[in-house]
Amino acid sequence: MNFDAALQAQIARTRRHGLGELLWRSAQRVPAKTALVYRDQRWNYAELDALVNRMANALRERGVAKGERVAVLSHNNASFVVLQFALARAGAIMVPINFMLKASEVAFILEHSGAIALVAEDMLVPVADEALAHGPHSVRLRGVIPDHGAGYSDGWEDTTRWLAHPDTRAPDVPVDDDEAAQILYTSGTESRPKGATLSVRNLVAQYVSCIVDGDMSGDDVEVHALPLFHCAQLHCFMNPGLYLGATNILLNGADPTAMLAAVESEGATKLFCPPTVWIGLLRHPDFDRRNLSSLRKGFYGASIMPMEVVKELSTRLPAIRLYNFYGQTEMSPVATILKPEDQLRKLGSAGRAAINVETRVVDDNDQPVPAGTIGEIVHRGPHVMLGYWNDPEKTTEAFRNGWFHSGDLGVMDADGYLSVVDRKKDMIKSGGENVASREVEEAIYQHPAVAEVAVFGVTHPTWIEAVTAAYLCKPGQTVKEEELRIHCLERLAGFKTPKRFVLIDALPKNASGKILKRNLRDQFVGLYAEG
Repeated sequence: MNFDAALQAQIARTRRHGLGELLWRSAQRVPAKTALVYRDQRWNYAELDALVNRMANALRERGVAKGERVAVLSHNNASFVVLQFALARAGAIMVPINFMLKASEVAFILEHSGAIALVAEDMLVPVADEALAHGPHSVRLRGVIPDHGAGYSDGWEDTTRWLAHPDTRAPDVPVDDDEAAQILYTSGTESRPKGATLSVRNLVAQYVSCIVDGDMSGDDVEVHALPLFHCAQLHCFMNPGLYLGATNILLNGADPTAMLAAVESEGATKLFCPPTVWIGLLRHPDFDRRNLSSLRKGFYGASIMPMEVVKELSTRLPAIRLYNFYGQTEMSPVATILKPEDQLRKLGSAGRAAINVETRVVDDNDQPVPAGTIGEIVHRGPHVMLGYWNDPEKTTEAFRNGWFHSGDLGVMDADGYLSVVDRKKDMIKSGGENVASREVEEAIYQHPAVAEVAVFGVTHPTWIEAVTAAYLCKPGQTVKEEELRIHCLERLAGFKTPKRFVLIDALPKNASGKILKRNLRDQFVGLYAEG
Protein backbone atom coordinates (compact mmCIF):
# COMPACT_ATOMS: atom_id res chain seq x y z
CA MET A 1 0.00 0.00 0.00
CA ASN A 2 1.22 3.46 -0.85
CA PHE A 3 1.36 4.97 2.63
CA ASP A 4 4.00 7.52 3.50
CA ALA A 5 6.70 6.72 6.08
CA ALA A 6 4.97 8.61 8.90
CA LEU A 7 1.71 6.69 8.44
CA GLN A 8 3.55 3.37 8.16
CA ALA A 9 5.31 4.14 11.45
CA GLN A 10 1.97 4.90 13.15
CA ILE A 11 0.47 1.65 11.86
CA ALA A 12 3.49 -0.32 13.08
CA ARG A 13 3.29 1.30 16.49
CA THR A 14 -0.41 0.50 16.75
CA ARG A 15 0.15 -3.16 15.83
CA ARG A 16 3.12 -3.70 18.13
CA HIS A 17 3.06 -7.03 20.00
CA GLY A 18 6.51 -7.67 21.47
CA LEU A 19 7.66 -9.08 24.81
CA GLY A 20 7.21 -5.72 26.51
CA GLU A 21 3.62 -5.45 25.33
CA LEU A 22 2.73 -8.91 26.70
CA LEU A 23 3.47 -7.84 30.27
CA TRP A 24 1.95 -4.38 29.75
CA ARG A 25 -1.35 -5.88 28.59
CA SER A 26 -1.50 -8.22 31.57
CA ALA A 27 -0.91 -5.20 33.82
CA GLN A 28 -3.87 -3.48 32.16
CA ARG A 29 -6.15 -6.51 32.59
CA VAL A 30 -5.22 -7.61 36.12
CA PRO A 31 -3.16 -4.81 37.71
CA ALA A 32 -3.76 -5.89 41.33
CA LYS A 33 -3.20 -9.61 40.80
CA THR A 34 0.01 -11.18 42.13
CA ALA A 35 2.37 -11.59 39.19
CA LEU A 36 5.65 -12.66 40.78
CA VAL A 37 6.73 -14.06 44.14
CA TYR A 38 10.42 -14.31 45.03
CA ARG A 39 11.55 -15.12 48.54
CA ASP A 40 9.52 -12.87 50.85
CA GLN A 41 8.61 -10.30 48.18
CA ARG A 42 5.47 -10.13 46.05
CA TRP A 43 4.71 -7.86 43.12
CA ASN A 44 1.37 -7.40 41.45
CA TYR A 45 1.20 -6.83 37.70
CA ALA A 46 1.06 -3.04 37.97
CA GLU A 47 4.12 -2.97 40.24
CA LEU A 48 6.09 -5.37 38.07
CA ASP A 49 5.28 -3.38 34.93
CA ALA A 50 6.45 -0.14 36.56
CA LEU A 51 9.75 -1.76 37.62
CA VAL A 52 10.31 -2.90 34.03
CA ASN A 53 9.84 0.65 32.74
CA ARG A 54 12.21 2.07 35.37
CA MET A 55 14.92 -0.40 34.40
CA ALA A 56 14.37 0.09 30.66
CA ASN A 57 14.77 3.85 31.02
CA ALA A 58 17.88 3.38 33.16
CA LEU A 59 19.42 1.15 30.51
CA ARG A 60 18.70 3.64 27.74
CA GLU A 61 20.11 6.44 29.89
CA ARG A 62 23.33 4.40 30.17
CA GLY A 63 23.62 4.16 26.40
CA VAL A 64 22.06 0.77 25.66
CA ALA A 65 20.63 1.19 22.16
CA LYS A 66 18.26 -0.83 20.01
CA GLY A 67 19.80 -3.99 18.60
CA GLU A 68 22.74 -4.06 21.02
CA ARG A 69 23.37 -7.25 22.95
CA VAL A 70 23.21 -7.38 26.74
CA ALA A 71 24.48 -10.55 28.43
CA VAL A 72 22.99 -11.76 31.71
CA LEU A 73 24.86 -14.17 34.02
CA SER A 74 22.63 -15.00 36.95
CA HIS A 75 20.75 -17.61 38.91
CA ASN A 76 16.99 -17.19 39.21
CA ASN A 77 15.89 -13.97 40.88
CA ALA A 78 13.29 -11.25 40.41
CA SER A 79 15.77 -8.93 38.70
CA PHE A 80 16.29 -11.49 35.94
CA VAL A 81 12.56 -11.36 35.14
CA VAL A 82 12.47 -7.56 35.23
CA LEU A 83 15.62 -7.26 33.16
CA GLN A 84 14.27 -9.52 30.41
CA PHE A 85 11.25 -7.30 29.80
CA ALA A 86 13.24 -4.10 30.29
CA LEU A 87 15.67 -5.10 27.56
CA ALA A 88 12.75 -5.90 25.27
CA ARG A 89 11.26 -2.45 25.86
CA ALA A 90 14.63 -0.82 25.26
CA GLY A 91 14.92 -2.73 21.97
CA ALA A 92 18.09 -4.51 23.11
CA ILE A 93 18.84 -8.20 22.54
CA MET A 94 19.14 -10.32 25.68
CA VAL A 95 21.88 -12.97 25.86
CA PRO A 96 21.25 -15.24 28.87
CA ILE A 97 24.38 -17.15 29.92
CA ASN A 98 24.51 -20.52 31.67
CA PHE A 99 25.78 -19.80 35.20
CA MET A 100 27.57 -23.17 35.29
CA LEU A 101 30.01 -22.19 32.53
CA LYS A 102 33.68 -21.58 33.18
CA ALA A 103 35.12 -18.10 32.68
CA SER A 104 36.66 -19.05 29.33
CA GLU A 105 33.25 -20.27 28.09
CA VAL A 106 31.56 -17.07 29.26
CA ALA A 107 34.30 -15.10 27.50
CA PHE A 108 33.56 -16.92 24.24
CA ILE A 109 29.86 -15.96 24.41
CA LEU A 110 30.65 -12.33 25.24
CA GLU A 111 33.01 -12.05 22.30
CA HIS A 112 30.88 -14.07 19.87
CA SER A 113 27.67 -12.16 20.63
CA GLY A 114 29.38 -8.77 20.66
CA ALA A 115 27.70 -7.92 23.97
CA ILE A 116 28.08 -4.28 24.98
CA ALA A 117 26.85 -4.86 28.52
CA LEU A 118 27.05 -7.61 31.11
CA VAL A 119 24.72 -7.96 34.08
CA ALA A 120 25.91 -10.49 36.66
CA GLU A 121 24.56 -11.74 39.96
CA ASP A 122 26.86 -10.67 42.80
CA MET A 123 28.10 -14.20 43.61
CA LEU A 124 29.02 -14.69 39.93
CA VAL A 125 30.98 -11.46 39.56
CA PRO A 126 34.33 -13.25 40.08
CA VAL A 127 33.57 -15.50 37.10
CA ALA A 128 32.44 -12.46 35.12
CA ASP A 129 35.61 -10.54 36.01
CA GLU A 130 37.77 -13.46 34.89
CA ALA A 131 35.78 -13.77 31.66
CA LEU A 132 36.18 -10.07 30.92
CA ALA A 133 39.92 -10.34 31.52
CA HIS A 134 40.14 -13.39 29.30
CA GLY A 135 40.17 -11.76 25.89
CA PRO A 136 38.75 -9.14 23.54
CA HIS A 137 35.18 -8.03 24.13
CA SER A 138 32.88 -5.05 23.58
CA VAL A 139 31.48 -4.75 27.11
CA ARG A 140 31.30 -1.13 28.24
CA LEU A 141 28.58 -1.39 30.92
CA ARG A 142 28.62 -3.71 33.93
CA GLY A 143 25.66 -4.16 36.26
CA VAL A 144 25.48 -6.33 39.35
CA ILE A 145 22.35 -7.93 40.83
CA PRO A 146 22.86 -7.82 44.64
CA ASP A 147 20.94 -10.98 45.44
CA HIS A 148 23.20 -12.63 48.04
CA GLY A 149 24.99 -9.75 49.75
CA ALA A 150 28.30 -10.76 48.17
CA GLY A 151 30.94 -8.12 47.58
CA TYR A 152 32.09 -7.21 44.10
CA SER A 153 34.96 -5.45 42.43
CA ASP A 154 35.17 -1.87 41.19
CA GLY A 155 33.61 -1.03 37.84
CA TRP A 156 30.26 -2.68 38.59
CA GLU A 157 27.06 -0.68 39.11
CA ASP A 158 24.35 -1.88 41.50
CA THR A 159 21.21 -2.54 39.41
CA THR A 160 19.09 -1.52 42.41
CA ARG A 161 19.79 2.02 41.17
CA TRP A 162 18.31 1.11 37.80
CA LEU A 163 15.13 -0.12 39.49
CA ALA A 164 14.87 3.27 41.23
CA HIS A 165 14.90 5.32 38.01
CA PRO A 166 12.20 8.03 38.34
CA ASP A 167 10.59 7.55 34.92
CA THR A 168 7.89 4.84 34.95
CA ARG A 169 6.77 5.47 31.37
CA ALA A 170 7.52 2.85 28.74
CA PRO A 171 10.22 3.94 26.27
CA ASP A 172 8.95 4.17 22.72
CA VAL A 173 11.29 1.85 20.81
CA PRO A 174 9.75 0.04 17.82
CA VAL A 175 10.79 -3.60 17.34
CA ASP A 176 9.61 -5.48 14.26
CA ASP A 177 8.27 -9.02 14.53
CA ASP A 178 11.28 -10.56 12.79
CA GLU A 179 13.99 -8.60 14.57
CA ALA A 180 16.13 -10.50 17.05
CA ALA A 181 14.85 -10.42 20.64
CA GLN A 182 17.16 -12.91 22.35
CA ILE A 183 20.20 -15.03 21.59
CA LEU A 184 20.20 -18.29 23.54
CA TYR A 185 23.40 -20.28 23.35
CA THR A 186 22.92 -24.01 23.06
CA SER A 187 23.54 -25.97 26.21
CA GLY A 188 27.06 -27.01 25.30
CA THR A 189 26.80 -30.77 24.79
CA GLU A 190 28.94 -29.96 21.74
CA SER A 191 32.41 -28.42 21.96
CA ARG A 192 31.31 -24.86 21.16
CA PRO A 193 27.82 -23.50 21.83
CA LYS A 194 25.86 -21.91 18.99
CA GLY A 195 23.76 -18.78 19.42
CA ALA A 196 20.15 -19.57 18.49
CA THR A 197 18.65 -16.20 17.54
CA LEU A 198 14.98 -15.85 18.43
CA SER A 199 12.64 -13.13 17.22
CA VAL A 200 9.46 -11.70 18.71
CA ARG A 201 7.47 -13.70 16.17
CA ASN A 202 9.25 -16.91 17.23
CA LEU A 203 8.50 -16.37 20.90
CA VAL A 204 4.89 -15.21 20.64
CA ALA A 205 3.99 -18.09 18.30
CA GLN A 206 5.66 -20.51 20.71
CA TYR A 207 3.80 -19.04 23.72
CA VAL A 208 0.50 -19.54 21.89
CA SER A 209 1.38 -23.19 21.23
CA CYS A 210 2.29 -23.74 24.89
CA ILE A 211 -0.89 -22.06 26.10
CA VAL A 212 -3.24 -23.86 23.71
CA ASP A 213 -1.72 -27.34 23.73
CA GLY A 214 -0.57 -27.12 27.36
CA ASP A 215 -4.04 -26.07 28.61
CA MET A 216 -2.57 -23.05 30.43
CA SER A 217 -4.71 -20.29 31.92
CA GLY A 218 -4.58 -17.11 33.94
CA ASP A 219 -5.77 -19.09 36.97
CA ASP A 220 -2.52 -21.05 37.12
CA VAL A 221 -0.19 -20.77 40.10
CA GLU A 222 3.18 -22.12 39.03
CA VAL A 223 6.46 -22.84 40.78
CA HIS A 224 9.45 -21.97 38.58
CA ALA A 225 12.59 -23.70 39.88
CA LEU A 226 14.66 -24.57 36.82
CA PRO A 227 17.10 -21.96 35.48
CA LEU A 228 15.58 -19.01 33.63
CA PHE A 229 18.65 -18.75 31.39
CA HIS A 230 17.34 -21.97 29.81
CA CYS A 231 14.60 -21.62 27.21
CA ALA A 232 12.31 -24.30 28.72
CA GLN A 233 11.61 -22.59 32.05
CA LEU A 234 11.71 -19.08 30.60
CA HIS A 235 9.80 -19.47 27.35
CA CYS A 236 7.51 -22.44 27.98
CA PHE A 237 6.39 -21.49 31.48
CA MET A 238 7.45 -18.16 33.01
CA ASN A 239 6.64 -15.94 30.04
CA PRO A 240 3.41 -17.70 28.99
CA GLY A 241 2.33 -17.38 32.64
CA LEU A 242 2.98 -13.63 32.65
CA TYR A 243 1.30 -13.32 29.24
CA LEU A 244 -1.84 -14.93 30.69
CA GLY A 245 -1.84 -13.02 33.97
CA ALA A 246 -1.06 -16.09 36.09
CA THR A 247 0.79 -16.11 39.44
CA ASN A 248 4.44 -17.13 39.27
CA ILE A 249 6.45 -18.42 42.23
CA LEU A 250 10.17 -18.09 41.47
CA LEU A 251 12.75 -20.17 43.33
CA ASN A 252 16.49 -19.61 43.25
CA GLY A 253 17.12 -23.21 42.16
CA ALA A 254 15.70 -26.71 41.84
CA ASP A 255 16.08 -27.82 45.45
CA PRO A 256 13.49 -30.59 46.08
CA THR A 257 12.81 -29.51 49.67
CA ALA A 258 12.08 -25.91 48.62
CA MET A 259 10.06 -26.98 45.58
CA LEU A 260 7.76 -29.30 47.54
CA ALA A 261 7.36 -26.69 50.29
CA ALA A 262 6.44 -24.01 47.74
CA VAL A 263 3.84 -26.22 46.07
CA GLU A 264 2.17 -26.74 49.44
CA SER A 265 2.43 -23.18 50.82
CA GLU A 266 1.39 -21.40 47.60
CA GLY A 267 -1.23 -23.93 46.50
CA ALA A 268 0.61 -24.36 43.20
CA THR A 269 -1.46 -25.86 40.41
CA LYS A 270 1.33 -26.30 37.87
CA LEU A 271 4.93 -27.53 37.89
CA PHE A 272 7.59 -28.16 35.25
CA CYS A 273 10.58 -30.41 35.86
CA PRO A 274 12.93 -32.26 33.56
CA PRO A 275 12.90 -36.04 34.18
CA THR A 276 15.92 -35.98 36.51
CA VAL A 277 14.20 -33.45 38.79
CA TRP A 278 10.88 -35.35 38.81
CA ILE A 279 12.88 -38.42 39.84
CA GLY A 280 14.52 -36.39 42.62
CA LEU A 281 11.12 -35.23 43.89
CA LEU A 282 9.69 -38.75 43.85
CA ARG A 283 12.64 -40.05 45.86
CA HIS A 284 12.57 -37.19 48.40
CA PRO A 285 11.08 -37.97 51.84
CA ASP A 286 8.96 -34.78 51.72
CA PHE A 287 7.08 -36.00 48.65
CA ASP A 288 4.69 -37.99 50.82
CA ARG A 289 4.79 -35.56 53.77
CA ARG A 290 3.72 -32.44 51.88
CA ASN A 291 0.20 -31.69 50.72
CA LEU A 292 0.57 -31.66 46.93
CA SER A 293 -3.14 -31.99 46.18
CA SER A 294 -3.30 -28.53 44.55
CA LEU A 295 -1.15 -29.74 41.62
CA ARG A 296 -3.31 -30.22 38.56
CA LYS A 297 -0.79 -29.97 35.71
CA GLY A 298 2.71 -31.44 35.53
CA PHE A 299 5.09 -30.85 32.64
CA TYR A 300 8.26 -32.61 31.67
CA GLY A 301 10.78 -32.20 28.88
CA ALA A 302 14.41 -31.15 28.22
CA SER A 303 15.36 -34.84 28.00
CA ILE A 304 13.61 -38.18 27.60
CA MET A 305 11.34 -39.27 30.48
CA PRO A 306 11.65 -42.95 31.43
CA MET A 307 8.30 -44.69 30.98
CA GLU A 308 8.50 -46.22 34.47
CA VAL A 309 8.66 -42.71 35.95
CA VAL A 310 5.55 -41.63 34.01
CA LYS A 311 3.70 -44.60 35.47
CA GLU A 312 4.92 -43.80 38.99
CA LEU A 313 3.90 -40.14 38.73
CA SER A 314 0.46 -41.14 37.50
CA THR A 315 0.07 -43.46 40.48
CA ARG A 316 1.44 -41.21 43.24
CA LEU A 317 -0.22 -38.00 41.95
CA PRO A 318 -3.47 -39.40 40.51
CA ALA A 319 -5.08 -35.94 40.09
CA ILE A 320 -2.23 -34.50 38.01
CA ARG A 321 -2.46 -34.19 34.24
CA LEU A 322 0.92 -34.77 32.60
CA TYR A 323 2.29 -33.10 29.47
CA ASN A 324 5.48 -33.90 27.60
CA PHE A 325 7.04 -30.88 25.83
CA TYR A 326 9.65 -31.92 23.27
CA GLY A 327 11.80 -29.52 21.32
CA GLN A 328 15.08 -27.62 21.41
CA THR A 329 16.40 -24.09 21.77
CA GLU A 330 16.20 -23.51 18.02
CA MET A 331 12.42 -24.13 18.17
CA SER A 332 11.89 -21.44 20.83
CA PRO A 333 11.78 -24.31 22.14
CA VAL A 334 8.59 -26.44 21.81
CA ALA A 335 7.99 -28.61 18.73
CA THR A 336 5.68 -31.45 19.83
CA ILE A 337 3.43 -32.04 22.84
CA LEU A 338 2.07 -35.25 24.35
CA LYS A 339 -1.18 -34.52 26.16
CA PRO A 340 -2.53 -36.12 29.35
CA GLU A 341 -4.98 -38.45 27.63
CA ASP A 342 -2.10 -39.98 25.65
CA GLN A 343 0.45 -40.44 28.45
CA LEU A 344 -0.26 -44.14 28.95
CA ARG A 345 -1.90 -44.82 25.57
CA LYS A 346 1.22 -43.54 23.77
CA LEU A 347 3.71 -44.26 26.53
CA GLY A 348 7.16 -42.96 25.67
CA SER A 349 5.99 -40.74 22.83
CA ALA A 350 6.88 -37.06 22.39
CA GLY A 351 3.38 -36.44 21.08
CA ARG A 352 2.17 -34.64 17.98
CA ALA A 353 3.27 -31.36 16.43
CA ALA A 354 2.22 -28.28 18.39
CA ILE A 355 -0.48 -26.06 16.91
CA ASN A 356 2.03 -23.73 15.20
CA VAL A 357 4.49 -26.42 14.05
CA GLU A 358 4.82 -28.98 11.27
CA THR A 359 7.00 -32.01 12.05
CA ARG A 360 8.07 -34.95 9.93
CA VAL A 361 10.69 -37.71 9.89
CA VAL A 362 13.00 -37.88 6.85
CA ASP A 363 15.80 -39.98 5.40
CA ASP A 364 19.29 -38.80 4.46
CA ASN A 365 17.87 -37.30 1.25
CA ASP A 366 15.25 -35.31 3.21
CA GLN A 367 12.44 -37.51 1.91
CA PRO A 368 9.62 -38.49 4.31
CA VAL A 369 9.96 -42.04 5.61
CA PRO A 370 7.02 -44.43 6.16
CA ALA A 371 5.36 -44.73 9.56
CA GLY A 372 7.46 -46.88 11.87
CA THR A 373 10.76 -46.04 10.14
CA ILE A 374 13.61 -44.25 11.92
CA GLY A 375 14.83 -41.00 10.39
CA GLU A 376 15.85 -37.46 11.29
CA ILE A 377 13.22 -35.22 12.88
CA VAL A 378 12.67 -31.95 10.99
CA HIS A 379 10.33 -29.02 11.66
CA ARG A 380 8.98 -25.86 10.10
CA GLY A 381 6.73 -23.02 11.25
CA PRO A 382 6.98 -19.72 13.12
CA HIS A 383 8.74 -21.30 16.13
CA VAL A 384 11.89 -21.88 14.08
CA MET A 385 14.73 -19.51 14.99
CA LEU A 386 16.09 -16.83 12.67
CA GLY A 387 19.41 -18.71 12.48
CA TYR A 388 22.64 -19.10 14.44
CA TRP A 389 24.18 -15.77 15.39
CA ASN A 390 27.21 -15.00 13.20
CA ASP A 391 27.42 -18.60 11.99
CA PRO A 392 26.25 -18.98 8.37
CA GLU A 393 27.92 -22.39 8.03
CA LYS A 394 25.98 -24.00 10.91
CA THR A 395 22.81 -22.19 9.82
CA THR A 396 23.14 -23.56 6.28
CA GLU A 397 23.66 -27.04 7.71
CA ALA A 398 20.50 -26.81 9.83
CA PHE A 399 18.19 -25.26 7.21
CA ARG A 400 17.75 -27.49 4.16
CA ASN A 401 14.93 -27.93 1.69
CA GLY A 402 12.59 -25.66 3.61
CA TRP A 403 12.90 -27.52 6.94
CA PHE A 404 14.89 -27.09 10.14
CA HIS A 405 16.93 -30.24 10.84
CA SER A 406 16.90 -31.06 14.54
CA GLY A 407 19.74 -33.56 14.73
CA ASP A 408 17.40 -35.93 16.59
CA LEU A 409 16.44 -39.36 15.33
CA GLY A 410 12.82 -40.39 15.64
CA VAL A 411 9.98 -42.51 14.37
CA MET A 412 6.40 -41.45 13.59
CA ASP A 413 3.54 -43.88 14.10
CA ALA A 414 0.48 -44.16 11.86
CA ASP A 415 -1.42 -41.69 14.07
CA GLY A 416 1.23 -38.97 13.70
CA TYR A 417 2.74 -39.42 17.17
CA LEU A 418 6.49 -38.93 17.32
CA SER A 419 8.89 -41.02 19.38
CA VAL A 420 12.42 -39.73 19.82
CA VAL A 421 14.95 -42.50 19.35
CA ASP A 422 18.14 -40.63 20.15
CA ARG A 423 20.37 -37.73 19.28
CA LYS A 424 22.30 -38.58 16.13
CA LYS A 425 25.54 -38.27 18.07
CA ASP A 426 24.23 -40.52 20.88
CA MET A 427 23.40 -43.43 18.59
CA ILE A 428 25.86 -46.22 19.44
CA LYS A 429 27.35 -48.31 16.61
CA SER A 430 28.44 -51.54 18.23
CA GLY A 431 29.78 -54.35 16.06
CA GLY A 432 28.11 -52.85 12.99
CA GLU A 433 24.70 -52.62 14.68
CA ASN A 434 22.91 -49.41 15.65
CA VAL A 435 21.89 -49.27 19.32
CA ALA A 436 19.60 -46.50 20.58
CA SER A 437 20.73 -45.56 24.07
CA ARG A 438 17.19 -44.62 25.05
CA GLU A 439 15.85 -48.12 24.40
CA VAL A 440 18.52 -49.62 26.67
CA GLU A 441 17.86 -47.00 29.37
CA GLU A 442 14.15 -47.81 29.33
CA ALA A 443 14.92 -51.48 29.94
CA ILE A 444 17.28 -50.72 32.83
CA TYR A 445 14.77 -48.33 34.44
CA GLN A 446 12.41 -51.28 34.79
CA HIS A 447 14.68 -52.71 37.50
CA PRO A 448 13.18 -51.65 40.84
CA ALA A 449 16.54 -50.73 42.42
CA VAL A 450 17.69 -48.31 39.70
CA ALA A 451 17.18 -44.59 40.38
CA GLU A 452 18.96 -43.09 37.36
CA VAL A 453 20.88 -44.45 34.39
CA ALA A 454 22.69 -43.17 31.31
CA VAL A 455 23.72 -45.39 28.41
CA PHE A 456 26.51 -44.32 26.05
CA GLY A 457 29.16 -45.70 23.72
CA VAL A 458 32.80 -46.19 24.71
CA THR A 459 35.65 -47.06 22.33
CA HIS A 460 36.26 -50.82 22.28
CA PRO A 461 39.03 -52.74 20.45
CA THR A 462 36.63 -55.41 19.17
CA TRP A 463 33.19 -53.82 19.00
CA ILE A 464 34.44 -50.34 17.92
CA GLU A 465 31.93 -48.93 20.39
CA ALA A 466 30.72 -50.84 23.43
CA VAL A 467 27.30 -50.18 24.93
CA THR A 468 28.00 -48.96 28.47
CA ALA A 469 25.68 -48.02 31.36
CA ALA A 470 26.38 -45.75 34.33
CA TYR A 471 23.74 -46.02 37.05
CA LEU A 472 22.68 -44.93 40.53
CA CYS A 473 20.61 -46.98 42.98
CA LYS A 474 17.60 -45.85 44.95
CA PRO A 475 18.29 -45.06 48.62
CA GLY A 476 18.67 -48.22 50.67
CA GLN A 477 18.79 -50.50 47.61
CA THR A 478 21.61 -52.17 45.69
CA VAL A 479 21.94 -54.13 42.48
CA LYS A 480 25.10 -55.72 41.11
CA GLU A 481 26.39 -55.67 37.56
CA GLU A 482 25.62 -59.31 36.80
CA GLU A 483 22.03 -58.92 38.00
CA LEU A 484 21.53 -55.93 35.68
CA ARG A 485 23.06 -57.87 32.81
CA ILE A 486 20.58 -60.72 33.29
CA HIS A 487 17.75 -58.19 33.66
CA CYS A 488 18.68 -56.63 30.29
CA LEU A 489 19.19 -59.91 28.47
CA GLU A 490 15.62 -60.83 29.40
CA ARG A 491 14.39 -57.67 27.64
CA LEU A 492 16.92 -56.83 24.93
CA ALA A 493 18.93 -58.45 22.18
CA GLY A 494 22.42 -59.44 23.26
CA PHE A 495 24.13 -56.74 21.17
CA LYS A 496 22.02 -54.06 22.90
CA THR A 497 22.86 -55.25 26.42
CA PRO A 498 25.64 -53.13 27.96
CA LYS A 499 29.08 -54.69 28.11
CA ARG A 500 29.63 -52.95 31.44
CA PHE A 501 27.39 -51.51 34.16
CA VAL A 502 29.22 -48.92 36.28
CA LEU A 503 27.81 -47.80 39.63
CA ILE A 504 28.57 -44.08 40.16
CA ASP A 505 27.75 -41.43 42.77
CA ALA A 506 26.11 -38.93 40.41
CA LEU A 507 25.46 -38.41 36.72
CA PRO A 508 26.98 -35.26 35.18
CA LYS A 509 24.22 -32.81 34.23
CA ASN A 510 23.94 -29.30 32.95
CA ALA A 511 21.80 -26.70 34.71
CA SER A 512 18.68 -27.67 32.76
CA GLY A 513 18.91 -31.25 34.00
CA LYS A 514 20.24 -32.84 30.82
CA ILE A 515 22.68 -35.69 31.36
CA LEU A 516 26.01 -34.85 29.71
CA LYS A 517 26.92 -38.08 27.94
CA ARG A 518 29.97 -36.44 26.42
CA ASN A 519 31.39 -36.14 29.95
CA LEU A 520 30.65 -39.81 30.61
CA ARG A 521 32.32 -40.85 27.36
CA ASP A 522 35.39 -38.84 28.38
CA GLN A 523 35.33 -40.21 31.93
CA PHE A 524 35.25 -43.86 30.83
CA VAL A 525 37.31 -43.58 27.65
CA GLY A 526 39.79 -46.22 28.86
CA LEU A 527 37.27 -48.65 30.31
CA TYR A 528 37.87 -51.31 27.65
CA ALA A 529 41.56 -50.67 27.08
CA GLU A 530 42.37 -54.24 28.05
CA GLY A 531 39.92 -55.60 25.44
